Amino acid sequence: MCCINTGLAHEKSYYTKSRPYVHKQKKITKLHFYFHETRNVQNATAVIVAKPATNDTSPSQFGTVFVIDDPLTIDADPSSEVIGKAKGMYVYAGQDRTMLVMYADFGFIKGKFNGSSISVMSRNSILDTERDVAVVGGTGKFRMAKGFAQLKTYLGKIVHVGTLVEYTITLVHY
Repeated sequence: MCCINTGLAHEKSYYTKSRPYVHKQKKITKLHFYFHETRNVQNATAVIVAKPATNDTSPSQFGTVFVIDDPLTIDADPSSEVIGKAKGMYVYAGQDRTMLVMYADFGFIKGKFNGSSISVMSRNSILDTERDVAVVGGTGKFRMAKGFAQLKTYLGKIVHVGTLVEYTITLVHY
């Protein structure tokens, strides 16, 4: 017979006794990078995984679901250094206006935050050039993170195939 040590072997329970939490010093970290998304091209970074048959004439694409694996770069140029990937999904959730509800995990692969990630879950008014989304958590050096990201979409100002969004993120974490 094999057993797994869960750290609770001395107790016959699925939880530990609650105890006061000792707060660590909070940190504020600001991040700045660019999000690049391409669709309908070879090696697209966003693809449709669900689309209702009834929305073919909807200007808002209501009900369409995309999965993403978008590069995050240090600069607006798509060939600049990739510092991470945004992996997740979004759904077009506005019937009267183009609006996304998105979940994405921004995983960093370079520098001080290599191996850490932040999670965004928020509505995203993509037709607004500038907008905010909520940061609801993180891993690694961003454990217990919360904060917000200010997004700015670039249309026609920079030569780019697809969508280019500048992210400026303010995080509070331990």
